[in-house]
Amino acid sequence: MRKTGNGTKVFIAGSRRLSRLNDDVRSRIENIVDKGFAVVVGDANGVDKAVQQYLRTRNYGNVVVFCMEGGCRNNIGHWPTRTITATDPGRRDFAYYSTKDRAMASEADYGLMLWDGRSRGTLTNIVHLVREGKPVVVYIAPENSFYTLRQSRELAEMLERFDPTALARIDRELQAVASANGSSRKVDSMPLF
Repeated sequence: MRKTGNGTKVFIAGSRRLSRLNDDVRSRIENIVDKGFAVVVGDANGVDKAVQQYLRTRNYGNVVVFCMEGGCRNNIGHWPTRTITATDPGRRDFAYYSTKDRAMASEADYGLMLWDGRSRGTLTNIVHLVREGKPVVVYIAPENSFYTLRQSRELAEMLERFDPTALARIDRELQAVASANGSSRKVDSMPLF
């Protein structure tokens, strides 16, 4: 187990539809491990669970798993946890779990997002990180390619590669969630595109 004194934290997340890490993604995570950066990761199936499995095989201990107040769904390495409380704990929808994602994005210095090109949650995380001025490396699974984003212009350029209809659908869904949630947070109610 490596730890570093610099306190750098990397938020690793991605689509629930992606449950395997290819060699390129594992190599990026290995760079994070080699530098001793703290990893903040969620507890969902898909990328969260796959990242946890990989970090456990590496016996990496500099990990914090973020969970909602009901307990962790996955904590494969029995790492420390951070419990996040939602404003409406009776819900178990996108808005409920995105509370945890916002906390991870806020706490992290960098992001590594593994996106299937369709997941609104992963795209929302990317947008949050870019808006907060935090560099994020985005792995686009269908293209098997990486993009490093540091500003909104780079995010817009990356998104130009995708079907505008699909992006409009994701944006409408996110806006509907923000409206239904009654969110007053600027980052939640601003149009993405």
